[in-house]
Amino acid sequence: MNALEQISKSSMKENVPEINVGDTVKVHVRIQEGDKSRIQVFEGTVIAKKHGGISETFTVRRVAHGVGIERVFPVHSPAVDKVEIVRKGVVRRAKLYYLRGRVGKAAKVKGLVR
Repeated sequence: MNALEQISKSSMKENVPEINVGDTVKVHVRIQEGDKSRIQVFEGTVIAKKHGGISETFTVRRVAHGVGIERVFPVHSPAVDKVEIVRKGVVRRAKLYYLRGRVGKAAKVKGLVR
């Protein structure tokens, strides 16, 4: 194993939850404001997952005040405090970019029935 692989292995998080496309998640992000830091919660639907390993990211979309907001979060970032899975979604696509053009109930993802 070379030095670059060792650095990437040591900076990866061990307890990453199993996030899938279509899930509704709450992402707790650490925000730095001056000399203070606080936790901000961003809740939405996971519409994409990209890459793998140390550079793995997931995109979360929500609609606030009629405007769609998307944020891309690195899975292994120290700024991402924790990720809570609110509900599991059932989808048949790897990327849910088609939700961008939908409004209201048409933009919902089917839930998992247990």
